[in-house]
Amino acid sequence: MDDCHISYQDLRYFSNLIKDYLDEKPDVKSLYHRFPNIKNFENQIEEKSIEWSSKSLERQNLVKVLRDQYNGLEDIDKVLYNIDLLEKENTFTITTGHQLNLFTGPLYFFYKIIDTINLTNKLRSFYPKYNFVPVYWMASEDHDFEEIQYFNYAGKKIVYETDQTGAVGRFENRELNKVYKVLELSLGKSDYAQELLQTFEKAYLKTSSLSEATRVLVHNFFKDDGLLILDADDTTLKRTMFPFFKQEFTDQKSYNQVNNTLASWPDKYKVQVNPRENNLFYLKDNLRSRIISHENNTYSIDGTDLKFDKKEILEVLNKHPERFSPNVILRPLYQEVILPNLCYIGGGGEMAYWLQLKQMFDSYNVTFPILLLRNSVLIATEKQLRKLTALKLSVQELFLHPDELKEKVTNLHSEIEIDFSNQKSHLKKQFQDLYEIATKTDHSFYGAVAAQERKQIKGLENLEKRLLTAQKRKLKDVNERALKLQEQLFPNGNLQERVLNFSSFYEKYGSQWLEKLKSNLNPFDLRFTVIKLPD
Repeated sequence: MDDCHISYQDLRYFSNLIKDYLDEKPDVKSLYHRFPNIKNFENQIEEKSIEWSSKSLERQNLVKVLRDQYNGLEDIDKVLYNIDLLEKENTFTITTGHQLNLFTGPLYFFYKIIDTINLTNKLRSFYPKYNFVPVYWMASEDHDFEEIQYFNYAGKKIVYETDQTGAVGRFENRELNKVYKVLELSLGKSDYAQELLQTFEKAYLKTSSLSEATRVLVHNFFKDDGLLILDADDTTLKRTMFPFFKQEFTDQKSYNQVNNTLASWPDKYKVQVNPRENNLFYLKDNLRSRIISHENNTYSIDGTDLKFDKKEILEVLNKHPERFSPNVILRPLYQEVILPNLCYIGGGGEMAYWLQLKQMFDSYNVTFPILLLRNSVLIATEKQLRKLTALKLSVQELFLHPDELKEKVTNLHSEIEIDFSNQKSHLKKQFQDLYEIATKTDHSFYGAVAAQERKQIKGLENLEKRLLTAQKRKLKDVNERALKLQEQLFPNGNLQERVLNFSSFYEKYGSQWLEKLKSNLNPFDLRFTVIKLPD
């Protein structure tokens, strides 16, 4: 089997909201601006050009911040070239964002960034009058450390333990030498394994903060693509957000606008996130805590004794904008205000909360970006695919629930017919004659015929289930092989990309694995991708 694609609509792992978005269903149309096809970028470019026509200072500030953040990093020629391009009015960004997961965390971290790079390359070819720059937005202000403090290698969770608190990007790397030692003992002795170890050491043991470490790590893999890695935990960038942050304290615009959207939110779609009356955190030193709004225009900082009235907190905002950090509602707005951005690339969960925000963006007169679902990928070896063929299964059938998979395998390998559909059909035809007789007599006889039909159909269904159970026992070996293969490719019943770390593949294939992904992931192919690797 060669690399292949599967429709998301046929897979159980994706929400109805995302499936309807990809199908451009009417229920979703009002929730986004433009659908992600390459021709729609023309109007997106035109609209963003108008919005940014008077923002030369913002471009200059962005360029200065990026240059400062890359100061001292090696091999940055292509990065500096792209940074310089941002000063030009005909340059736009394509952005993805992600948490600072230890050693990149799950596999899809790479898929998001590769899609971002590949999309910029496609746009450069299609719109040669413009420049397009890929951006990875580091979620350095996030404080959910439990979500990022580990990665999985060879079935084992490797964990970063620390008692530090606050924004994770500011965490010092002092305890990461312990993680290095665990990784050193876990990895093999191949050249690629040693390369991984050196990469971890360079990123995490030779930098001072988790934000710096993540920049070095990601730059190591994507420096030749000119990927810009942005840390938005920056005073200059946040000063640009002053008027937007101010409205959190003066008129609760984000709270009101998102709630207006949710008031007509279709019941069949899950609400991904609910807005708060104030959607900012207070950020200082080792603290990132929610700002709580109270009556009489007063505010407190959750978990602390800090309290402000409206005048006091606006004074702090004016003097120290870096002390305010947007939550999940305002972070997208922050991104689109400080970047000349056309498109955001993210996973299903991200798309779901972005789709709640368009009305809020419109109220701020900020162009809503094109939303592109990142590629989802299953990586399988030739050996695994040969086993799949021997089991008479398709890749798509491995996405089934384990019970459904056992039933499928049993039916495929059983020497006798388990499906009693023909017998049921024949039985129903026989009862048609009885129904004709029943119509010529009283209603009670007609009811008796119907009851007898239901009884006999139920009897056939019970026999069918008992035969299936018996055949499952008889075919126990082949079912166990199928389930074992499914577990290999869907660890713990999850998509591979949500569990495995890149190290599992890099240790065996090195950078060839990354190049394979780059050459096979098409951001405009809105289907699940299956990639084959050699044994």
